[in-house]
Amino acid sequence: MTFDHQNLPLSPTEARVLATLMEKARTVPDSYPLTLNSLASGCNQKTSREPVMQLSDAEILATLDALRDRHLVIEVSGQRAMRWEHNFERVLGVPSQASALLGLLMLRGPQTAAELRTNAERWHRFADTGSVEAFLEELQDRSADKGGALVQLLPKAPGAREARWAHLLCGAPVLPLPSTSASGSGSSATALTGAEAQRLEALEARVAALEAQVQRLCAALGDSV
Repeated sequence: MTFDHQNLPLSPTEARVLATLMEKARTVPDSYPLTLNSLASGCNQKTSREPVMQLSDAEILATLDALRDRHLVIEVSGQRAMRWEHNFERVLGVPSQASALLGLLMLRGPQTAAELRTNAERWHRFADTGSVEAFLEELQDRSADKGGALVQLLPKAPGAREARWAHLLCGAPVLPLPSTSASGSGSSATALTGAEAQRLEALEARVAALEAQVQRLCAALGDSV
């Protein structure tokens, strides 16, 4: 059983629900599998989440149904309430160490290898940053027959010491547009968008028309500008 993330990317809500189950399975095993209430609390945490979400029980239940259809979560009968557990590692065919890194990326957004090692302390204790990078590189170099890459090393941000990694389970990450600078004498240091350029031209035309009107009024009154 394989998961084709290119044809069926996760929505942000699906990623949050799935990654929360993955997190709680490692950090609070005595409370796992999770009830709906526990899962909602985990999804809507104000800390260790990027972005912060406020999901309703109805949204979470609909998301669980969608994830169950892909075999990524399993419903388990509890004594008082239904409980849920993830099936992430089996469906994607990744080891537990790689699963921990993917879960952290889904919960916290892009991170450096060093940040991932620190944040993974309660999930899995990596020996060093190099071991984190090794698992990330394996996830990036996954062959097409296994579903392709699951993470991507992002371009290093200006002034940043290290590049960050992002997961691809929700599709390709949205990268910020590169800043533009002057390329020669007489060129503007900041490029204008089409809408901004049109607005500037309209303002300049309006100012010219007003100046011409003032000149005509002054001429009619026999004064000079």
